[in-house]
Amino acid sequence: MNKQKIIIDCDPGHDDAIALLVAYYSDQLDLIGVSTCAGNQTIDKTSKNADNLLRFFGSSIKVAKGETDPIKRKVKTCPEIHGESGLDGYDFPNYKEEYDSRPAYQFIIDAVLANKDIIVVTTGPMSNLALAILKKPEITKNIKEIVLMGGSTTEGNITPVAEFNILVDPEAADICFKAGVPMRMLGLNVTRKILVTDEVVKEAEKIGTRGSDLFVKLMKVFNENQRKFFGLEYGPLHDPATIISMVNSKVFKFEPMHVEIDTTDTKFLGKTRCSASKPYNCDVAVSVNLDEYWAEVYKHLRRCN
Repeated sequence: MNKQKIIIDCDPGHDDAIALLVAYYSDQLDLIGVSTCAGNQTIDKTSKNADNLLRFFGSSIKVAKGETDPIKRKVKTCPEIHGESGLDGYDFPNYKEEYDSRPAYQFIIDAVLANKDIIVVTTGPMSNLALAILKKPEITKNIKEIVLMGGSTTEGNITPVAEFNILVDPEAADICFKAGVPMRMLGLNVTRKILVTDEVVKEAEKIGTRGSDLFVKLMKVFNENQRKFFGLEYGPLHDPATIISMVNSKVFKFEPMHVEIDTTDTKFLGKTRCSASKPYNCDVAVSVNLDEYWAEVYKHLRRCN
């Protein structure tokens, strides 16, 4: 079976970490590269986290680092949830850091031009992909699909209307949604239902692999921080939804919608305006099968050993 080639642009981040794990150990996907953006933490910290994860998996992929800030704004980070390192909870070996010599946008350009029908996955702000499209618009012809965790058909999580990844760089999201590339959006309206409950953690502990150990230690800190700062009993595992939607068609139901990004400096900044009455430009997730979702997570944790 020919694997689907993908690249992941991310800002690890506890949930990004599990998205990377599922992608790397998938028997359906070929992870050919990883780039990083600032978001959950600063660009240096998210890049180190991505590099640590790839070394932990045994990968030789070199991370391509993105810009310090979004396209037009200063970066917002989320240390309250992801900690000082951006990935608090797991102590990695002291791996030697070696990064791709290209900036993230150039890596994306090169990877897309070299691989027709590639899928670009974004689990953080979309700054790098937007820059790549601005600098080389013709890459859009080679992108089979953009799959993103971001936005919402309902309310936000940072403001009443805006989700974090979109709000950090709304101009970048706007560029990507207007690029004419097929889009698949997995937003808060479904990912907030994917809670890392005590039962989920206990089930992962039973697996007994390096992957499950990583998952359990990260998720315990993730949940502690969610309780401390947001008053949530359990944290939602957002980002792996992107990868799981590609490896198991039973997990999410999608509906065609028209999605616009609000870039105005008002209370609506970062809102994903989803409508069924305008021309379709995005498949938007509207429901999730939680049993199927967690079965996929556990399956890939077993493979990471």
